[in-house]
Amino acid sequence: MIERLQELKTELEKVKDKYFEIRGYFDIEKMKKKLTEIEEEMSSANFWNDQKKAQSISMERNRIESELNTFSSIEQQLEDIETLLEIAEEESEESLLDEAESFLKNIERELNSLEVKTVLSGEFDKNNAIVTIHAGAGGTESCDWAEMLMRMYLRWAERKGFETEILDLQENEEAGIKSATILIKGAYAYGLLRAEHGTHRLVRISPFDSNARRHTSFCGVIVVPEIDEDIDIEIKDEDLRIDTYRASGAGGQHVNKTDSAVRITHLPTGIVVTCQSERSQIQNRQRAMKILKARLYELERQKREEKIAEARGEHKTIAWGNQIRSYVFHPYQMVKDHRTGIETSNINAVMDGEIDQFIEGFLKQKAREGKVGH
Repeated sequence: MIERLQELKTELEKVKDKYFEIRGYFDIEKMKKKLTEIEEEMSSANFWNDQKKAQSISMERNRIESELNTFSSIEQQLEDIETLLEIAEEESEESLLDEAESFLKNIERELNSLEVKTVLSGEFDKNNAIVTIHAGAGGTESCDWAEMLMRMYLRWAERKGFETEILDLQENEEAGIKSATILIKGAYAYGLLRAEHGTHRLVRISPFDSNARRHTSFCGVIVVPEIDEDIDIEIKDEDLRIDTYRASGAGGQHVNKTDSAVRITHLPTGIVVTCQSERSQIQNRQRAMKILKARLYELERQKREEKIAEARGEHKTIAWGNQIRSYVFHPYQMVKDHRTGIETSNINAVMDGEIDQFIEGFLKQKAREGKVGH
């Protein structure tokens, strides 16, 4: 018991050092001052006159309050651990060490999450995320894989307490989906999910193959931030082809009887965006244009990164089409991120939304490389 007690005391000191290091980065006093200013602004009688601005400020308030609550919780747990270790030492009560160890593990998880946020310093990292999933070549097999990925991201968002909205869904005739666009609303949603931008590869025994052969499927995942409509992106009318069609998903009788869904093709780049979540064609067009602006902004950012990489003498392609992760269901079970080398055999947990280890590993690696902010 004495040896274990000493180990926990040593671990506690390490955790405390890490806590104060991260706490210093966040500048708690500045956050508290900012929260007070926001709450004073929200108490104004005219606060909700500008709905868009008010919602943005409310989200900022919720983010700051959540982070402050996390720090308060960690401080309380650190005090509880010290008390538990003191009592355990005085009364030789080993069961209290189990409780202290459980607190320590919980704090380490929370600190890890906070540490990731310290590297999310990009211009839009705090924004909501727009995630688009495209089935690759391979017919029904790839469409089924696309639907599995969509569920994975929806479950991940649910675990985070984020809101989700399916903006567009193109179903496949036999099974699965051809594509989906999801808006994920939450603090740092884009900063976290940009780690998922790329090609995802699946290897499994196909449930659609009567001969039970192994198939490899690919899906592309595009992640862009939800940005303000007034951002400076020039889009010429002559560069657009706008098509309307009958919405296929849920939405009531009205949606299925009118050409309310909108597809916009940006001719110079070939980017195609669709939206059918709203009942009105005008609203769908507005949303589709907003997504297009975000996609074009992301394209320009990638071009800038490529130029920087060339100047540094780096030859890695930054295009979204690069394979970033493999999900192997057969002949063994393994999910491996090819950028970081992080892997797990718990494939069921991953497909149920437990992907933070891959996201955090990628962001920490990019921070070490000095390429996080953009």
